[in-house]
Amino acid sequence: MQDSSKLTTIGFDADDTLWQNEQFFRMTEKRFAALLGEHAEEAHISARLLEAEKRNLAIYGFGIKGFTLSMIETAIEVTEGRVPASTIAEILAAGRDMLGHPIEALPHARETVEKLAGAYRLLLITKGDLFDQERKLAGSGLGDLFDAVEIVSDKSAATYSRIFSRHGDGPEKGMMVGNSLKSDVVPAIEAGSWGVHVPHDLTWVLEHVEPPLDAPRFRQISDLGELPALIESIGKIG
Repeated sequence: MQDSSKLTTIGFDADDTLWQNEQFFRMTEKRFAALLGEHAEEAHISARLLEAEKRNLAIYGFGIKGFTLSMIETAIEVTEGRVPASTIAEILAAGRDMLGHPIEALPHARETVEKLAGAYRLLLITKGDLFDQERKLAGSGLGDLFDAVEIVSDKSAATYSRIFSRHGDGPEKGMMVGNSLKSDVVPAIEAGSWGVHVPHDLTWVLEHVEPPLDAPRFRQISDLGELPALIESIGKIG
């Protein structure tokens, strides 16, 4: 299907690329703001929560558990230490609900991965909590289609260089597909790979950066159904 001197390995992001994720954070954030509604306006609570998340990323990492701890921290701050134990219990319950939510695949995810499997080395490259990401992959039914799974604490050019060298033929023959320009696309391009942006209606504000429009290996598609045709066109380059 492809010249061996060109693209051989394709990495996929998981959350909001293959299945829904951010919508559950948004729903839980609204639930959280309602719990603290007598103490502050929703916009103020959301802003304080975002600040807590920023502070805690380096400590707790990405994912639901860190988000839950940030909600608890915010509740303590907003109530000036007077948050009742019952509210803390409700926050913990909200976090558990997120961890047990059924997996909802995004349009064309399964058919696209199935179409590319076997013709290319397929990698799942995702960041976040190990247990939660393994749970979602198992629930998606897509696990057997990937040649390797890498769950990382963060995504950088060095991350992609290491992964595409370990599981493929180096970053120059790799492609990363995802909804986050900051995590999936820009660092992959910096590593020498192709970076394909698949926008999602909801993207965490901390993942927003400007698209690298001048980068020769940057591409954008409207959904995963367009990916096989894009890959075929890339195979004809040169």
